[in-house]
Amino acid sequence: MSSDGNKKQFWKRNAAKVPGSIQHVYGAQHPPFDPLLHSNLMKAGNKPPATPGKPKKATTFQEFESITSDAWDVGDDDDELLAMAAQNLNIEVVMETANKVIENHSKQQERQRQDDTADLGHKEEDTQEDGAEEEDEDEEDDDTRVEEGDAISPDASFASQSSTYADSRLVKSHSEAPIGSPRDEEGERAALHRQRSLPHRPPVIPLVARMADQNTSGTPAMTEREASRLDKFKQLLGGPNTDLEELRKLSWSGIPRQVRPITWKLLSGYLPANAERRESVLQRKRQEYFGFIQQYYDSHNEEHHQDTYRQIHIDIPRTNPLIPLFQQASVQEIFERILFIWAIRHPASGYVQGINDLVTPFFIVFVFEYIEEEVENFDVSSLEEEALRNIEADSFWCMSKLLDGIQDNYTFAQPGIQRKVKALEELVSRIDETVHRHMQHYEVEYLQFAFRWMNNLLMRELPLRCTIRLWDTYQAEPEGFSHFHLYVCAAFLVRWRKEILEERDFQGLMILLQNLPTMHWGNEEVSVLLAEAYRLKFAFADAPNHYKR
Repeated sequence: MSSDGNKKQFWKRNAAKVPGSIQHVYGAQHPPFDPLLHSNLMKAGNKPPATPGKPKKATTFQEFESITSDAWDVGDDDDELLAMAAQNLNIEVVMETANKVIENHSKQQERQRQDDTADLGHKEEDTQEDGAEEEDEDEEDDDTRVEEGDAISPDASFASQSSTYADSRLVKSHSEAPIGSPRDEEGERAALHRQRSLPHRPPVIPLVARMADQNTSGTPAMTEREASRLDKFKQLLGGPNTDLEELRKLSWSGIPRQVRPITWKLLSGYLPANAERRESVLQRKRQEYFGFIQQYYDSHNEEHHQDTYRQIHIDIPRTNPLIPLFQQASVQEIFERILFIWAIRHPASGYVQGINDLVTPFFIVFVFEYIEEEVENFDVSSLEEEALRNIEADSFWCMSKLLDGIQDNYTFAQPGIQRKVKALEELVSRIDETVHRHMQHYEVEYLQFAFRWMNNLLMRELPLRCTIRLWDTYQAEPEGFSHFHLYVCAAFLVRWRKEILEERDFQGLMILLQNLPTMHWGNEEVSVLLAEAYRLKFAFADAPNHYKR
């Protein structure tokens, strides 16, 4: 589609329908592409060879990208685009790629299930010593606890629910399978693995999309240490002039949820340190933002802004698709306004894919300013209009402050990201030469996986709850988003050293690096990651020769 004719055909400027109906994005938080679900992309005559043979493996990034890229629904008139997509689709390599992702995730689920079973076994041995009468009482208590929602392990509960759902889907799959399809045990196991990867609506929020720290069960009582830290924050924030340097030191290890909104606004520079001026600044900035809305937002219908608005409109449904909050129409309208206003006020970069992700942590944190319950299923229409307007304006200004420090990541050719990826390669070659040489041996370029790490600030690699904890430290760290993030990425890569060295081909390494198993991560894992990143910064930031050979 390099010619002008094809480019015009692709966008269909005057057509009512445009590409952008969202399918499951291949990445850390989304299921892999499944040809069985997207059979409309394949021609009837494009069948796999009848004779069995070893599928051809992708040996270059370009081929790998072309066979595992997203599939968009297209308009009825886009026959040419549809034909090109069908020609480039290699069904065997797609299936091999998807099955490998499923196998890796299934192994991790199995290990988690074995650990949970072992823990339960130890508890049962202790219970047996108490006698039969106490066992009956314990069973009644267990039933009561399950009814009240206090499960022993939310991870185990989610795994069992997913397994039950997958089993029911598996029975349906076999009943619909063509006559003569294999029914042996290995085939059933492979089918079960595939069915578990299919998109579905589980009865609970998926683990990767939950906001609560998964290292704890439910919402435990605040520990003495946490209560002491919260008191320190309140004391510091309650003074007439907040000491921002002390606030940064206190925030580096994490900010309590109760004071996170005001702390983020202060650390980002949105609010002044003087307490008396804060309310007037908030009112002025919020009025200024909605002045931008009145002045500029209607221009999204103008011809020269159509491309920007169309891309924003395509990307917003992709923003955290597993969290129901972000699928509400009113929330998506808020995101459209925030992103469009920012884009036309920053013409040097305009809107770039990935900026949409950067709004979500601010939006979540500022929603918590008005609610006490969990946010994943919260209906924002229940908030007062003034509260919703405040959340929108505050999210816009704090996102703008963040992007002011990393705008060269999003200008033409994205030079900031290019430099940071190169610096990451140099840094990893110094801190873990074995990993560096391993990826060089299998021709894995850092730009192929680390571009997304820099463009989205690791938001596609970590659950949103971990991103919020990570940003506590980024806000507290000088040049946290522009400089410290490099060391976090280096620590994050080396964290998977064992798994990287076990992969013995390009395709396996790319699948691993784009699907790192972080869905169970919580505050503890992020804190360890940040501590290692700080160690790297201390060792290398003031020693530029460490980057050189």
